Amino acid sequence: MKELNPLLHSQLRLAIMSILMNVEEADFVYLKEKTESTAGNLSVQLDKLSSAGYISVEKGMLGKRPRTTCSITSEGQRAFEEYVEVLKTYLNL
Repeated sequence: MKELNPLLHSQLRLAIMSILMNVEEADFVYLKEKTESTAGNLSVQLDKLSSAGYISVEKGMLGKRPRTTCSITSEGQRAFEEYVEVLKTYLNL
C-alpha cells in the first residue's frame, strides 16, 4: 500500500490545500479565518507548502496594508489529487 504524503497529512496543511483546490486564490486573512489557525502557525505552514512547490505565495500591498495571497500550483494539485487517491485505497473506496 502506498504511503500518504506526510507533507499533506498535517491537519492544517491539508485544510489549506483543500481550500486552495476550490478557489483561484485566497488571501492570508481568509485562510486564517477558514482554518481557525493562528497567524504564526498559518505562516509556518504556508512556508512549508511553498517550499515544496505546492503553492505560490505573493506578497504585496492593498492600499497601505500588506496583503499576502496564495494559490495552488499544478504540482500542488497533482500532489493533492494523489493524496486523495491513496487515502481512498486505505478506505477501500
